[in-house]
Amino acid sequence: MSLLTVLILVSSLSFLGYGVAYFMSPNMKAEFKRFGLEKEGIIAIVFELLGAVGLLVGLKYNIILLISSGGLALLMFLGVGIRIKVKDGLLISLPAFAFMLLNAYIFAKAL
Repeated sequence: MSLLTVLILVSSLSFLGYGVAYFMSPNMKAEFKRFGLEKEGIIAIVFELLGAVGLLVGLKYNIILLISSGGLALLMFLGVGIRIKVKDGLLISLPAFAFMLLNAYIFAKAL
């Protein structure tokens, strides 16, 4: 298994887990409320779940990998921006930044 495949699986499974957690944990919904994005939270989660599934499908179809990884990188870029806006610290913001870089890397390798 190549490093790229492992990274795709890590990203996909992480976003799937985060998406499922949104529906299971009130804390996840509270985070979106804290960001001032209570109504937009479900949209972000749907995009995360679509991106996660897209990464898996992208293992077979490169165009889907490009769209999914690019979309997730953009979504995490916006997430980093929101965390800066609400003045979250570096440690709290680090996962969003790391997943932005991870998906940007996947996108670049898929080009």
